[in-house]
Amino acid sequence: MPMPAPDFSWHFTEGNTFTEESGTTGTLRVVPGGELWLHTGRVIACDPFVALGAGEAEPFTASVEPGRYRVDAAVATLVREEEPEQDTPHLRVAAARLVIKDAPTVAWELALQPGQDLAELDDDEFFGYGVDAGTGCFYDAGSDGSFPDCEGDEGPLWDAFATAPDVSPAPGPHTITDPATGHNLIAFTSGWGDGTYPTWIGRDDTGAITCFVTDFFVVPAETLAPLAP
Repeated sequence: MPMPAPDFSWHFTEGNTFTEESGTTGTLRVVPGGELWLHTGRVIACDPFVALGAGEAEPFTASVEPGRYRVDAAVATLVREEEPEQDTPHLRVAAARLVIKDAPTVAWELALQPGQDLAELDDDEFFGYGVDAGTGCFYDAGSDGSFPDCEGDEGPLWDAFATAPDVSPAPGPHTITDPATGHNLIAFTSGWGDGTYPTWIGRDDTGAITCFVTDFFVVPAETLAPLAP
């Protein structure tokens, strides 16, 4: 039985707070990231600095109608009471969401790539994508190869994360667009950094996909009530 999903609407409710065992308190806000063009409807989630253009990331088996869909991030501002106020806020992306349909989500399932089988998972295991550069993203599978300027050690993707008015690295979301095709990706920092993170698919009461959510495990599990997939 795979790891149960929490109800991610909690992450995307402005002003919700949580407290870690260390005493650090996090307050969530929803940061809009613009619209992602899914021109084939096949969704990829990955670390763009590692997998982009390398052919390593596969689209999820669940696809959607082609279109332009909103992406936003649940960003936690972290504060520890006994520490002095920082000049720059301590921000962590708790979750990133690709919204397909503005409707209540009543069930969650792990987003799977071809060849992955839920029956292979033990209790509390999950499939997810590996992060080695502290970032994640969403983009359309048909856009793979559209961002050659982002595949080296410099370029617009690096610039997006390196520049921010009040904090560095800038958590995002950041939109990178290929001027020749209009293909885009939307990227963000990945919670506490490197690791493996699951993406979940939300469905409404008709079974239609409402969203894809990548969980970066910033919000403590005990804060959240699970919603069975």
